[in-house]
Amino acid sequence: MIQDLKFLFDRELTKLSQEIESYQSEENLWKVDGQITNSGGALCVHLCGNLRAFIGKEIGGIDYVRDREFEFSGIPVPREKLIEEIKEARSCVSKSLDGLSENQLPDKFPIQPFPRELTYQNFLLHLYGHLNYHLGQINYHRRLFDQN
Repeated sequence: MIQDLKFLFDRELTKLSQEIESYQSEENLWKVDGQITNSGGALCVHLCGNLRAFIGKEIGGIDYVRDREFEFSGIPVPREKLIEEIKEARSCVSKSLDGLSENQLPDKFPIQPFPRELTYQNFLLHLYGHLNYHLGQINYHRRLFDQN
């Protein structure tokens, strides 16, 4: 299970990097309009912060201080910095999952942000789904706002 999750997280984070690089205009990364209140750039910052906090810090013990408020502030971050953040998230996820054993998967996750108690396995599956959900939003955002 852990090797499968490592593969999937790495694959989707690679796709995230490709999506960010595919914006023709860096300015378009940060566009919002009407009910679309989260830009592709903000969602990228959010995903990296989420994975670094929940997998890197909580599972891998990698020092990280999350700024969730900044993640959704919409303050533009240069594309190069976004790509570096994705690389850092990929590294944190990989290293952290390397340190997790299959025997730990049914154990209670160290923090419980939801009403239902989650195990490592439950939480990792949740994080993977969360990554995919926002990755799809970024793809749609790019196709909607990055037209010439």
